Amino acid sequence: MPDWLHAPDYTLARLLLQRGLGLVYVVAFLVVLEQFRPLLGERGLLPVPRFLAHASFREAPSLFHFRYSDRLLTAVSLLGLVLSLAIVIGLPDRWPAPLTIAVWLLLWALYLSIVNVGQVFYGFGWETLLLEAGFLAAFLGPASTPVPALVVWLFRWLLFRLEFGAGLIKMRGDRCWRDLTCLYYHHETQPMPNPLSWYFHHLPRPLHRVEVVGSHFAQLAAPILLFLPQPIAAVGGLVMAVTQFWLVLSGNFSWLNLATIVLTASAFDDRFLGRILPVAHLVTAPVAWHDAVAIALAVLVIALSYRPARNLFSRSQLMNASFDPLRLVNTYGAFGSIGRERYEVVVEGTSEERISPDTLWLEYEFRGKPTDLKRRPPQWAPYHLRLDWMMWFAALSPAYAYSWFGPFVKKLLQNDRSIVRLLRRNPFPDAPPRAVRATLYRYRFTTPREHRETGAWWVRTRLGEYLQPTTREGSLRPLRREVATA
Repeated sequence: MPDWLHAPDYTLARLLLQRGLGLVYVVAFLVVLEQFRPLLGERGLLPVPRFLAHASFREAPSLFHFRYSDRLLTAVSLLGLVLSLAIVIGLPDRWPAPLTIAVWLLLWALYLSIVNVGQVFYGFGWETLLLEAGFLAAFLGPASTPVPALVVWLFRWLLFRLEFGAGLIKMRGDRCWRDLTCLYYHHETQPMPNPLSWYFHHLPRPLHRVEVVGSHFAQLAAPILLFLPQPIAAVGGLVMAVTQFWLVLSGNFSWLNLATIVLTASAFDDRFLGRILPVAHLVTAPVAWHDAVAIALAVLVIALSYRPARNLFSRSQLMNASFDPLRLVNTYGAFGSIGRERYEVVVEGTSEERISPDTLWLEYEFRGKPTDLKRRPPQWAPYHLRLDWMMWFAALSPAYAYSWFGPFVKKLLQNDRSIVRLLRRNPFPDAPPRAVRATLYRYRFTTPREHRETGAWWVRTRLGEYLQPTTREGSLRPLRREVATA
C-alpha cells in the first residue's frame, strides 16, 4: 500500500483520541446507569416499550427491538462501561487489530441502541457526536498498527463540521452574534450555569464582545486551518481547544466540550504533542486489509457527507440533526439564538388537605438547575443531568414538556423513589405530598452589591402559574403559554 495511507507522525494523536473518547463513553454509560431507568425504563416517564411499539427498527436501530427490560438495559450499560474502562487503560492496544475494531464497534452499537430509544431525553447533539467519533475511532487500530491517515482526516472533517456548523448557525441566527452582544446575556441564561458563570457574567462588556469575536474566529476561521499543512493545522486545533477550555470554565455543557477537546488531537502531530507527552514509537508493519478498511470507511463517510455538507450552506440550516439512522455523519450547532432573560419552572408540593391562598408550598430542588437563591451554581459537566436540562427547555415553552412533565408530576405525587433520587432535595421524605404545582419565575444573577449584602447568587420574580395545583385524583393542566424562544 502507498505511504500516503499512513500517518506515522500521529501516534500520540491516536492515543489521545482513543483514550479520550473512551473516557467520554465512561461518563455516558455512568449517566445511563443512574438516570435511564427512572426516565425511560419500564416504569419511567417515557417508557421504552411504549416507544418501541410505534417505532420500527429501520427508523431507530436498537438492540432493544428484540427485547427490552430494565435488567437488560443495566447489563448493556455495564458491558459498555467495562469496555470503555478497558479502552481508557489501554488494553485494546495489546490485542490484535480485528479484536480492537470489534470492541469499538460493539461499544458504538451499545450506545446507539440506547440513544435511539432515548427520545427527548437523548435528543442532544453530544449524543450523536459521541456516536460518530466512536465509530471513527474503531478504525484507528491498536498501537501495533500504522496510524491510518484517512481516519485522521475523517476526524478533522468531523471537527470541522462540529465547529463550522456552530459558527454558521450563530451568524444566521440571533442578531446579537453579529453585533457582538450575545455574551451580555448568555452566561446568565445558559441551560446550567456553573460556579464561575456569575463571575463571567459580570465581566466588563468590552470583554464580552471580545469573547464573541473569539468564538467567531474559533468556529469560522480556525476550522479551515485543519486542512492546511503543519504547523498551521495545529494552530487551528490549538485555537479550538483553548476556546473549549474557556467554555468548560464558564458553563456546564455535559461532555460536549470534553469531546471537542479530544477531537482537536487529530490536528496535532507527534512533534507538537511530544513536547507534552513522551513519544514511544513502535515498529509497525502495514496491514493490507486494515488499509482497505480505511479506504472503504472514507468512501462511506464521503457518500454520507452530502446532506450534512449541503446543510452547512443552507439558509434553513438544521442544528444537531442526523441524516441516517445509524448516526454516522451528522450536522451540529448550538445557540443559534440567545435568551435575554432566564425563566425557571419551580416545582412545589404541599401536605395540606385544602388548597387556599395561605397554603404552605415547599420547593423541590434539582441538582443543577437554579432554585435556591443562595446556592452557588454547581459544577456537573462532563456529567449530564438530563432531567435538569429538560426543565430548562420546559421553562422556555410548555411545548417542550408535554410528553414528560405530566408523568413527572404524577411520580412526585407518589414519592416515586427512582425519580426523587434524581433530585437534590425532596421536601417530603416521609410521605407523598397531597398536591403538586409548578410556578414560573424570572431569574437573574445578583449584582456584586446584592451578593455582598445578601449572599444570594440569584434574584427572582414570580410570573405566574405554570401548572395548577394537582392531586393524585386531579388532572394535569399546564399553562399553554409561550415564554421564550431558544
